[in-house]
Amino acid sequence: MGTTPQPRTMQINGTELTYVEQGEGDAVVFVHGALGDYRDWIELLPSFAERYRVIAYSRRRHWPNAWPNDNSGCEAPVHAADLAALVDTLELAPAHLIGHSYGALTALLLAAEQPNLVRTLVLGEPPMMPWLNTLPEGQSLVADFMSSAVIPCRDAFARGESEAAVRTFIDGVIGAGAFDEFPAEIRATMMDNAPELDLHVGAGESTWPPFFCDDARNVRVPALLLSGELSPPMFEPITKELARCLPMVERATIPGVSHDLWNPPVFTETVLGFLAKH
Repeated sequence: MGTTPQPRTMQINGTELTYVEQGEGDAVVFVHGALGDYRDWIELLPSFAERYRVIAYSRRRHWPNAWPNDNSGCEAPVHAADLAALVDTLELAPAHLIGHSYGALTALLLAAEQPNLVRTLVLGEPPMMPWLNTLPEGQSLVADFMSSAVIPCRDAFARGESEAAVRTFIDGVIGAGAFDEFPAEIRATMMDNAPELDLHVGAGESTWPPFFCDDARNVRVPALLLSGELSPPMFEPITKELARCLPMVERATIPGVSHDLWNPPVFTETVLGFLAKH
């Protein structure tokens, strides 16, 4: 497995970003989802570092980054601007971007806005809720997600019950009982990042950018869309619509897992196979 890389810190766009780096070659940047940080990817780094210069970072407001003085900046375009600055500062362009959930949305926005920074995209079920609202079956799926996950999560945070809030949210995006089934260290990572989720669910619609099919057609880089075999039904219509709109796209399903996509051998083999072609 090798030595775990030591975290480093950079100051960009008025905030602090912590990252780890390993390997040499073309750059691969991992972008985590909600309730995560750079530690989400540590187990995968050695396999990718055999062929690539690999960077995993914590988005703003995620552990162990310093919390900003104000409560703005949890919107996806802000995270995309941070990612662009990281790629530019570390001289990674054009980089392979691997994003999960909200991290996938972050990477997708960057590819549409600054394609010169991106070589390929690997997108694991970006939660494009405004897009889902435009699809025939989407409105009921959004309503179910809001009532079963987002609203009770927000209410639990308001009561000061952070663990209950995180449990409700995770069970909503992965499946009933998912939070309690995770190992203790994974649950601890989620709780480290609970304050950002509190801000995120409280911000409402401002966290979701108006990104639609015409925007996706501007993404002129190869893209791989990853789905979990057991993911909640709201993710499939989004992924299907992305597959229709992106100019250069492939799809793959990770067996036996939900929205977390946590099947490291299959995930690694699938993504490395895609990167090798580009």
